[in-house]
Amino acid sequence: MGRSGELSDFQRGTVVGCHMCKKSLREIATLLNLPRSTVCNVVLQWKREGRTCPLPRCGRPHKLKEEHRQVLESLAQEQTFPSLQALTSEFQRASGANVSSATVSRELREMGLRRRGSTEGKAKERKKAKKAQVPSSPDKVDVSRLDLRVGCIIRTMQLPETDSLYLRHVDVGEPHPRTVVSDCVPVNQVRGVASQAVVVCVRSPDKVEILSPPNGAVPGDRVTFHGFPGEPDKELDSTKVWDQVHADLRTDSQCVATYKGAPLEVAGKGACRAETLSNCEIILTNGGAACVF
Repeated sequence: MGRSGELSDFQRGTVVGCHMCKKSLREIATLLNLPRSTVCNVVLQWKREGRTCPLPRCGRPHKLKEEHRQVLESLAQEQTFPSLQALTSEFQRASGANVSSATVSRELREMGLRRRGSTEGKAKERKKAKKAQVPSSPDKVDVSRLDLRVGCIIRTMQLPETDSLYLRHVDVGEPHPRTVVSDCVPVNQVRGVASQAVVVCVRSPDKVEILSPPNGAVPGDRVTFHGFPGEPDKELDSTKVWDQVHADLRTDSQCVATYKGAPLEVAGKGACRAETLSNCEIILTNGGAACVF
C-alpha cells in the first residue's frame, strides 16, 4: 500500500468514517489493511484541514520508503531516546536507510508524532541547566557578609555606675571615630550612647583577648576569608548572619583566627590572631553596623 497521498478518495473517506465511529488508529489500520502511519496522516489532515482529499504535492517528496516509515514510527512510539540524533542512529541501524536527522524530524512531524525521548531528555537538560544557573540567594549566609575592618582604639573609658561596660572611640579609617559600647555581652545602647560597631575578641573560660590584625595593617583595611568572596551587609543582622556563622569562628592551634579553617586575613599583609588564646571561640562584644579590631 502506498502513502496516504496515494489512497483513493473512497479509502480516505472510509478511514475518517471509522475514526468518527470511535475506532482507534490501530483498529482502523488492521481493519483496512493500511499502515498505521497512513491512517494517522489521513485523520490528522481531516482534523486540521477538514478534508480527506490530498492537495497537489509540492516541494521534495518523502525520502523514506513506506516500510522505513513504519520502522521509524515503531521506534518513535515504543522506545525512548535522549535525543533526535540517538533516534536517527537507531533508525539507520534498524532500517538500513541512510538519512539525516533533519529528514527523520520532518517525517515524524508529518506522522503527527512527538519525539518523547528527546522531549524528556531536553526537559531534564533544561532542569539541570536552570539549577546550575540559579543565582545565589540573597539570604545565603557565610562569613563574607560580615563587614570586618581593622580599627585602632584611640580612647577607652568605663561607663559610670557599671562594672564591665566600656565606651571606646575607634578609628576605622573614616573621617570620624566610631563609638563602641562593649563588654562580653550584646549591648546595643547604654545610657543614650549609641554603639556604632563591635569589637572582635577571642574568649576562653578564663579570659578575653581583643583579636589583633597583622603587622602593617591600617585602620579601614578590610578583613576577608580565603574561599568566601562576597560583599558585606550594610547593616549586620545578628539573627541572620552572626548567629549562623559564629560557631565556625575559632582560633587554631597557632592562635590564628579562622572560619571553617580559612584564616581571617588582610590582603597582602597577613592573618589576624589572638595574643595567647588558641583553639578558642571568637565573639563580638556588641551588635552594630560594622566589626572592628
